[in-house]
Amino acid sequence: MGKRLTQIATRTGDDGTTGLGDNTRVPKDSLRVQAMGDVDELNSHIGLLLCEDLPDGVRTLLVEIQHQLFNLGGELSIPGFELLKAEAVSALDAALAEHNARLPKLEEFILPAGTRAASQAHVCRTVARRAERAVVALGHAEKLRETPRQYLNRLSDLMFVLARVLNRMNGGDDVYWKSERLARG
Repeated sequence: MGKRLTQIATRTGDDGTTGLGDNTRVPKDSLRVQAMGDVDELNSHIGLLLCEDLPDGVRTLLVEIQHQLFNLGGELSIPGFELLKAEAVSALDAALAEHNARLPKLEEFILPAGTRAASQAHVCRTVARRAERAVVALGHAEKLRETPRQYLNRLSDLMFVLARVLNRMNGGDDVYWKSERLARG
């Protein structure tokens, strides 16, 4: 990895470029920088979710996810570097199975709403989907491993499931979509 930042305001980006971890400079609107930014934003939203009242197991899971997202950002910052391991995807699969097993089967679409914690989990889900799209776009332009894409895909699914868990934390429920077509049907 490149040198750690010792100075934040370097002014080297004033020309519209930024440095990657391998010391190359790229435009700030490059696909790689966009993907890195979306992953960083997702990590920040998870940090905000961690400010909420959460079950201990969910809190521990989210902290680990933050570390893995930092690994993902590091991997994206150094072309050809591997930092996010396949085991991180497996850990999300296990968490998905564990939390989804406790939920009732969905029979209707739900709205991204409910408690503040659940709503923030839905924000994390949508930002994870955007980050995934950015990584897919980068993968079309440059060679990438599949682990980053898989991780973001699983993470968005997990955030949906966690939103449902958080809506039920104190006896609540999901907010169901009231479809006129389904009501008539």
